[in-house]
Amino acid sequence: MRPQQLLQAWDCGLVVPLASAAQQVELAAAFGPAGPAGVLEQLEGWGPGVLVGSGGSSGRRRWCLQPLSHLQASAAATGTWLAAQGIEPAACLHLNPLPLHHVSGLLPLVRSRQWGCGVQQVEPALLRQPEVAAAALPLPSDRPVLLSLVPTQLQRLMATPSGLAWLRQMAVIWLGGAPLPASLAGRARSAGLRLAPCYGASETAAMVCALAPDLFLAGVSGCGQPLVDVELQIEAASGAIAVRASRLSPGWLEAGQLQPLPRNGAGWWCSGDGGELGPDGLLVRGRLDGAIHSGAETVFPEELEERLLAASALAGLPLQALLLLPVNDPEWGQRLVALVRPHSGADPEALLAKLAACSQAWPPAERPQRWVVCGQLAPTADGKWQRQCWQQWLVSLKARPMG
Repeated sequence: MRPQQLLQAWDCGLVVPLASAAQQVELAAAFGPAGPAGVLEQLEGWGPGVLVGSGGSSGRRRWCLQPLSHLQASAAATGTWLAAQGIEPAACLHLNPLPLHHVSGLLPLVRSRQWGCGVQQVEPALLRQPEVAAAALPLPSDRPVLLSLVPTQLQRLMATPSGLAWLRQMAVIWLGGAPLPASLAGRARSAGLRLAPCYGASETAAMVCALAPDLFLAGVSGCGQPLVDVELQIEAASGAIAVRASRLSPGWLEAGQLQPLPRNGAGWWCSGDGGELGPDGLLVRGRLDGAIHSGAETVFPEELEERLLAASALAGLPLQALLLLPVNDPEWGQRLVALVRPHSGADPEALLAKLAACSQAWPPAERPQRWVVCGQLAPTADGKWQRQCWQQWLVSLKARPMG
């Protein structure tokens, strides 16, 4: 969907589902057998809005309802944050290289409409060619330019002199979607980039805290203090980041029904991320569930394992066991590696090639980067995987992986 189409739908009071092509099957399952028509009509009782995918905190994607009024509240809080940095929101040009089905790609559209500033949609593919992007996207010198990026995009742009020079012209570079590696943060500081690492979720209508660029350049880590309409705390028992705000999602769609967003009696919603709160604000420690961040996408290895096992069974492949594990990657944050145990007597190389073919059409963040034969791979007697044990095995592996 194009931005103008979305704005027109909102003007008509509609709730619009936003999903990438790869997410359409998941979205259809959320609507249930009745399909979207009747479900969306019921959701319009919340006013115009969107259904947008989220990693959630339960190990699978959720389809969150976010009314337009919540998105507007988020935009207002971000505008207050900008003003505190000495930047007039209405005077800005907001560049947006993130797709609308990401909540962080949706908010620039809402902010521009609410603040009265300019917005320019940037094709994400353009940022994969930093020299081309810098030439194709000349920046005005008479107004502040805002940019929302994920770490993968930042790293690619910093890899060339022209991309780095282009980034230096930004008044603010909001960075979210995945943790910022310390090495990349150090390089960005040395280059004088005005990064503002931030934290948020679809459930919170995008960012709930952001670090001021001046503090980032001074060496402060983390995601800064909560925005004016948000409260944060860390749950004592789990270490989870908890959020309380009027713009929390009413709930997520499941089998055609809106399930209320779980909150405790005091109105706090627990995310799936662990963190700490200190004098400089929020420090995100990482996912508490089994999900990983890969190129700013939330990826659930267990779901992908089930998908591969089902495809293997359908194709009659000689697969005894399969396990997907994350490894650190300097560009993506994390990538998946597949450990594979063939049936006795099977051709391992042929099996790996066929499994790789099964995942070839998956989004890059979900597709295993490497395929490794592991003849000892097996769960415990009660069927559970000791993932940490196999992670250590993978780290110690010296043999050359396939694929």
